[in-house]
Amino acid sequence: MKPSLFPNRRTFLRNTAATAGSIFLPNLLIGQDGVVKKINVAGIGGAGGKGASDVGISAKGANIVAICDVDRERLKQAQQKYPDAKMFESFREMFDAMGDKIDMCTVSTPDHAHYPAAMEAIKRGKHVCVQKPLVNRIWEANQLHEAAKKKGVKTNMGNQGHTGKGIRFLKQWVSEGIVGNVKEIHVWTNRPIWPQGNEAKAKYINGTVPKIKQTIKGPDGKDMKVDTAEDLFNWDTWLAACPSVPFTEGLHPFAWRGHREYGAGAMGDMGCHLLDGPFWACGLGEPYKMEAECTELTDVSWPKSSHVVFYFKTEKYGEIKLHWYEGSLKPERPAELDADRDWDKIKGGFLLRGDAGVILNTDDYCGSPRLIPNAKMTEFLGGKPPVLKLDLALAEGEPQLELIRAIEQDKICGSNFDYSVPLTKLCLFGNLAIANPNKVINWDAAKQESDNAEANKLITRAAYRQGWDYKSI
Repeated sequence: MKPSLFPNRRTFLRNTAATAGSIFLPNLLIGQDGVVKKINVAGIGGAGGKGASDVGISAKGANIVAICDVDRERLKQAQQKYPDAKMFESFREMFDAMGDKIDMCTVSTPDHAHYPAAMEAIKRGKHVCVQKPLVNRIWEANQLHEAAKKKGVKTNMGNQGHTGKGIRFLKQWVSEGIVGNVKEIHVWTNRPIWPQGNEAKAKYINGTVPKIKQTIKGPDGKDMKVDTAEDLFNWDTWLAACPSVPFTEGLHPFAWRGHREYGAGAMGDMGCHLLDGPFWACGLGEPYKMEAECTELTDVSWPKSSHVVFYFKTEKYGEIKLHWYEGSLKPERPAELDADRDWDKIKGGFLLRGDAGVILNTDDYCGSPRLIPNAKMTEFLGGKPPVLKLDLALAEGEPQLELIRAIEQDKICGSNFDYSVPLTKLCLFGNLAIANPNKVINWDAAKQESDNAEANKLITRAAYRQGWDYKSI
């Protein structure tokens, strides 16, 4: 294994303590009555999976006062872990019951429910940390951004790589000219690792909501699981702002990512991680056109594999072409890669190619950017460890805790909506192209629309349920 470019935790803590002005601030706020208190956090979609993790991170620096989740079995488990928190199936009911007791929300629902949950929180003046992608429609991203600015709340997105040192080194090195003028970027992932394409469509069928199971003694005296009369989860609440439809199998609790209405596919799941480094380092903004090819795109599911090409005009580097690959697709092995590296084992990452060098990153969170071949990196470092000149995040690897500290210290998170809305939109531009393969989609940033009528239908949701048509406050 190659030695890490970045300091270990002990070195990091020592250096941080020695940094001028780095004063530790406790996780406390002063109320109007002069009493110190911790921030109160509510976790929407916070009882299981990534949501439970997001709530757990928040608990390191705040009080967990409420958890909302449609999965009743998971809610019961969450109640045991957070006995002082109130449990809800509906975030609207949660806010109505205890809105004055909540300072901040984590939003960790399926993608389609991010928008109404975050907008309800912002409308009530709550700070929000929303999982990636922020939303799965471009119009929703713009509305969310506008609302957050109007209400003056602090925001963050759950793309943890943006809190790390690796992405800061990338930003610093690219701006210092380590690869010269950036010309081409290649980004790839092995996702989807859930059903997409024809396999997903075959699973998305009407059915009945599964029941909560209980363990009883069978006739032979052995334990056996049987259905109770209680539904496992609240399907109507799960749909959130989407039109009411019969229960659909193959979605809960994870495979919704492959559904075109409820998820955002591999691009939405991993784009906000893998595109983050190149997007920030190169100042990409919005592409002026994009095109895609894919396999097994269906009317309800995202495809089995895709290759998207984005075209950018940047202020510093001029024209940049960015390639995105997902599923079984991947860029060709770079000629600069050392002969002993197994290209097939690198499942995700990015190549950033300039006219003076190439950077390769081989993990999902921009944690390992290096010049290739290794001799180039060795020459660049000159036998010394790299020195980071950019400020560290408020909480490395933990965007929920970063937001808590930003609230306490009146600072701004690295992936606040000013940054994460454009990053999310880049992923959604990719989905516009994927949904209209083998066509060039020209994008008008001023009008926020394309020259393709079919693509424009995906800018917003085809329909919202009555009473759920949130717009910017």
